[in-house]
Amino acid sequence: MSRRRSPQKSQKSQKSQKENRFASVPVSRSRVSNPPRDDRKFSRSDSRPTGISAKALRQRLLIVWMILLGAMLLLLLNLLRIQVLQAGMLRERAEEQQVIDLRPVMPRRPIVDRAGNVLAIDQPVYTLFAHPLLFSESEEKIAAAVAPIVGQSVQQLIDQFNSQESGIRIRDNISEDTHARIAALGLDGLELVPQQERIYPQQALFPEIIGFVNADREGQSGVEASLETQLEQPTTEMTLRRSGDGGIVPINLPDHFLQHQKDDLRLQLTVDSRLQRAARSALDVQMQKYNAKRGTVVVMDVQDGSIRSLATSPSYDLNKFYEAKIEQLRNWILTDLYEPGSTFKPLNVAIALESGAVGADASFYDEGAIEVDGWPIQNSDFSYAGGRGQLSLTEILQYSSNVGMVHLMETLQPGVYYGWLEKLKINQPTGIDLPSEVVGQLKDYAQFTESVIEPVTTAFGQGFSLTPIKMLQLHAMLANGGKRITPHVVRGLVDPNSSLVWKPDLPAPEVVFSPKTAKAVLEMMEHVVKEGTGKPAQIPGYRIAGKTGTAQKASPDGGYIEGARITSFVGIFPVETPRYVVLAVVDEPQGDDAYGSTVAAPIVKSVMESIIAIDHLPPDQAALEESPEGGQGDERMGE
Repeated sequence: MSRRRSPQKSQKSQKSQKENRFASVPVSRSRVSNPPRDDRKFSRSDSRPTGISAKALRQRLLIVWMILLGAMLLLLLNLLRIQVLQAGMLRERAEEQQVIDLRPVMPRRPIVDRAGNVLAIDQPVYTLFAHPLLFSESEEKIAAAVAPIVGQSVQQLIDQFNSQESGIRIRDNISEDTHARIAALGLDGLELVPQQERIYPQQALFPEIIGFVNADREGQSGVEASLETQLEQPTTEMTLRRSGDGGIVPINLPDHFLQHQKDDLRLQLTVDSRLQRAARSALDVQMQKYNAKRGTVVVMDVQDGSIRSLATSPSYDLNKFYEAKIEQLRNWILTDLYEPGSTFKPLNVAIALESGAVGADASFYDEGAIEVDGWPIQNSDFSYAGGRGQLSLTEILQYSSNVGMVHLMETLQPGVYYGWLEKLKINQPTGIDLPSEVVGQLKDYAQFTESVIEPVTTAFGQGFSLTPIKMLQLHAMLANGGKRITPHVVRGLVDPNSSLVWKPDLPAPEVVFSPKTAKAVLEMMEHVVKEGTGKPAQIPGYRIAGKTGTAQKASPDGGYIEGARITSFVGIFPVETPRYVVLAVVDEPQGDDAYGSTVAAPIVKSVMESIIAIDHLPPDQAALEESPEGGQGDERMGE
């Protein structure tokens, strides 16, 4: 029995089918505000995009995975490049950006003389900068406040303020007192940058020895240059790291870091400020009297080589070294050569004695003038004294006989003579602890031995050249028993108790002449002062040995400069127990009476008198009884 559907149900079924027919057709929301509800469930096959097969979908997924894997591989390769291949370089870059190695700027150690007087010291100074960009007051008001302190006009400062917005250098080398006055103003935009300045309290007293430093605080001459390592205080570098916020953080900073950055050591020299003043004064008097080009006087202890005084003229103020002439900056006692003339004669006598060619009692005939290989040789006093006849070695030195010296040195074979000149190390430096020392000039062996005239001119101190400091070293050998010692100006680094912490390593003395030879020549030189050309150096009550020298001045182009001469005198005292050798050299003194005896000997005498007063040296009783009258020596140009 069949069931009949009611008309109402049939109408509902038709309406439902009509709605399903339009269910797959998209309808704009703007036009259909309430889309019909669809409660049907769709199968998986019905949800696939139309036209895409399963194979195509798998291919697309494979491509996506390959892209992802490739990207990951590239990331891994880049990571390998950064972490392994470029690790070192990147680490260095990071260190450069993040880590700072800071070495504090420390004062140089002071320099003092043998008595502890300060010769060079650092002091804090400031540089004033203006930053108008940061001014909180008007430029006129700031200029008016600062001008009287810095020594400039108000308008000058305003012009400087208007030159740029920041970083304007107003004044250098501001003292601590001036710094305090500027800081007390409390003005914004003014900056005082601290630094160290090297000052020389003795000004022009020791420029040849101390030297100076440049703007970078590097020694340029004197012990400031040669003892740079000892003058610089050792500082420990401080490592700083920059944090993420830009702050600076110290790394592994040792305890008491700042306290350990400065010591109390001082570089002590062997020189004496009192003697230096006396020496410079004596030198300047003769320089002015004879209108000389330049001069020097130096005092050395013959037992240990310590320099007590070293002065050259003209001098200059170390605090204003930039105002000095170039030739003044050169320490010519070390850098310039000269022919020593007659002051070398005692060395030749020592060579002849030590070689065994002659004895101390030898004598030679002085004709006054001779000719050697076509060259005329004569004594400086031949024009009025003529030939002196037979002369002992002492008399040859006493009269400074050129002819007598030629005959004496003819007793040596030229090769033997040259060997002794090499043994004296004329063409080698003395080893003094000052910079820029040059070596002497000596003809080579072949030229010296094959030429007849070379040994002849060398006999009276010409035809070769050396520095004054070498001449001083050579005469010290005659004073100390024949030993070569090293001249030096540095005693060492001392603490506040004057105890030596460091001292220079000097070569051991080297024997050149026997004590017997040295003593014999020294006694001959004493007669030069007693009765010969060295009379102006006599000091009553004291035994003094010496030798004058007046030589033609060699030209840089060869030959000699017409009318130019170099005068010198070397003195040794006291003869009974030699302690000091004093050398004075004066270049191009003017006047017909300009000789070693008149120009240089008085300088040495004055310096020796100062040494006697400073060291409280007692007179020799035997010499005091003799009381020789100081006289005028009689020496002429040795040619």
